[in-house]
Amino acid sequence: MELVVAIVVGLVVLGIVLGVVLSRRRPAPGPTRRTDGRDPGLATGDRQTATAPTAPSRAPAPGLGGRIRSAFGAGVQDPWNELEGLLVGADVGPSTSARIVGDVRARYGQGDDPSALVGEEVRSILGGPSPLELPTEGLGVVLVVGVNGSGKTTTIGKLAARLSSQGKRVSIANSDTFRAAASEQLGVWAERARAHLVRQARGADPGAVAFDALQAARARGSDVLIVDTAGRLHTKQPLMEELKKVRRVIEKAVGRPPDETLLVLDATTGQNGIAQARAFAEAVEVTGVALTKLDGTAKGGVVLAVRDQLGVPVKVVGTGEGIGDLEPFDSEAFATRLLGG
Repeated sequence: MELVVAIVVGLVVLGIVLGVVLSRRRPAPGPTRRTDGRDPGLATGDRQTATAPTAPSRAPAPGLGGRIRSAFGAGVQDPWNELEGLLVGADVGPSTSARIVGDVRARYGQGDDPSALVGEEVRSILGGPSPLELPTEGLGVVLVVGVNGSGKTTTIGKLAARLSSQGKRVSIANSDTFRAAASEQLGVWAERARAHLVRQARGADPGAVAFDALQAARARGSDVLIVDTAGRLHTKQPLMEELKKVRRVIEKAVGRPPDETLLVLDATTGQNGIAQARAFAEAVEVTGVALTKLDGTAKGGVVLAVRDQLGVPVKVVGTGEGIGDLEPFDSEAFATRLLGG
């Protein structure tokens, strides 16, 4: 009996020993495979630097030129109506858009590129270069008008810098005596442009400031005087009357109207720009447009309507925020930008 017990105990001990030995020799379990194919054994930093799948890039939207061509593609019921809608959407305006459509339709033939024909009409409406017309001798006067926020002060600074770079002595009249900080802002631009600034206290009579600036510019031997005016809504008649007064003061003091009266027009304004241009043209006989903020996505098609309906050309265009970002208007470049492929 004792022999049996001893055998059983020995077998139990032997089983325990064998179990321990075998457990030590068994390989460690491998990493669990993930269904997304990523290695779970990677450190957190490694997982962050792993290359993520790149989403397919979206094709850029076609420009106006491409949309015009699409309007003349197969299956389009009325391409001429589509064309007019595209032009109106580009801020060209209903009346001018209808004119362009009519002219293109009269010339269009099978196989013609409608976008190219529209480009030719755009260039025809805008005409050739319209440089600033300033006297070669004596003091030239540029009156600058526009609504609030159009970029009037910036345009004056850039224009002064451009004229200074051409060797001209420039003075600036701060006849915007209404807006707070207008004098300080214009002073910064005048300093950067190396121009002489004539200003009075806020609330002073704008006509009196213009008159004093004319006398000071003559005394200093300036070649050009740029007259700033208060930004105003074109619908505010008393303010427009004040603008007429400034022009009369200049005309009486110089013996002629301002050599240039520039309307600063924001390229993002849209069709409201036509109403602005008409109101200012009636008040002060605008001679040209200074188009601003054309450095972004603005279409600027409103200048076509202004040129077509009012006969006012674009003289200069702002293309950026820098003091040198003012250039003579180029109708070829504008048409290319407007159509955008």
